[in-house]
Amino acid sequence: QVQLIESGGQLVQAGGSLSLSCAASGGIFSLYTIGWFRPGPGKERELVAAISGTGTVTYYADSVKGRFTVSRDNTKNTATLHMDSLKPEDTAVYYCAAEDPQYGDSWYREGDYAYWGRGTQVTVSS
Repeated sequence: QVQLIESGGQLVQAGGSLSLSCAASGGIFSLYTIGWFRPGPGKERELVAAISGTGTVTYYADSVKGRFTVSRDNTKNTATLHMDSLKPEDTAVYYCAAEDPQYGDSWYREGDYAYWGRGTQVTVSS
């Protein structure tokens, strides 16, 4: 079992920066892809950014590419989402999730991730 706890969400002005942290316990952290999600336009959460277990491969949604940076420190069992040039439309609850590789190698969808944090609220004021 992997337990994830997000932190760092707060109110920030448009154009500002913010870092979210994901602390993991249980499991072997380096085996899991870590994804950051927020509510999508429909019922499904959308993947904002993801980072592979080794940290060598990253993914960003088009809406955040160039503004957000995902990283991880496997020695500390943590992952970070750094957000720059924040926009009001970035306002959302952000969730950290871990994709368990035993279920396959797909990591682009909400259903691919087995473990979830409870979310942290990011509010961007205009």
